[in-house]
Amino acid sequence: MEDELFDQIVSVFQTLVSWIAAGAMVFGGVVPYIPQYRDIRRTQNAEGFSSYVCLVLLVANILRILFRFGRYFETLLLWQSFIMIATMLIMLNLCTNVRTATELNTKRRSFIDFDWNYFWLWTRFLDYVQCVLAFTLVAAYITYVLLDSALFVESLGFLAVFTEAMLGTPQLYCNYQNKSTEGMSIKMVLMWTSGDTFKTGYFLITQAPVQFWTCGLLQVVVDVTILFQVYYYSQYPQKPVSHTVSLTTSAKAL
Repeated sequence: MEDELFDQIVSVFQTLVSWIAAGAMVFGGVVPYIPQYRDIRRTQNAEGFSSYVCLVLLVANILRILFRFGRYFETLLLWQSFIMIATMLIMLNLCTNVRTATELNTKRRSFIDFDWNYFWLWTRFLDYVQCVLAFTLVAAYITYVLLDSALFVESLGFLAVFTEAMLGTPQLYCNYQNKSTEGMSIKMVLMWTSGDTFKTGYFLITQAPVQFWTCGLLQVVVDVTILFQVYYYSQYPQKPVSHTVSLTTSAKAL
């Protein structure tokens, strides 16, 4: 009797842990962008956040969805991709509105201008949507044509997760270019690191395709490098900080 009760408790606990892990996988990737979104709305300044982060995640998750047509992986990871795409579009919409409102140059830049000098620097959110749709259609057509090729499918899977592994590199480069991490949400990067560590462990435990966990490890390395930038630029400032920015940074630290 006691053994049966113990087995039931263990079973309920395992189910609960499984649900929590599933929820963390689906929604955990979105959580780091909540503080960054709130910071941008509060300060009406998107300078510290690289919109190329959105580009990287949009490309990575679109490719991951297409990869599933050729190689099955957990449905949870599929839902995670859809939710991440929606989140990145929301972030792009906010950043575009903020930058348009504060930009002195009123010249309209459009996706259909096909000017590579202003790629991903367009004036309207609609232009970003057009670009994402165009990429999705082209990638879907190529996938449909080459779906019977095992080499293409495996390469597509690697490209999807490798692109996601490069998520932090636009922010890394943005920090290096500015010689500062001002305007970047440190909470976001800490959540990146914890989330990527959890995700990589999840891939290993569930025996996900090798592309997933190897690129997950690379992602953790990039996250740790950004955290090092936070420490380095705070200890060794590379440019003078204005009084206004200092107040904003102090508020974030609190």
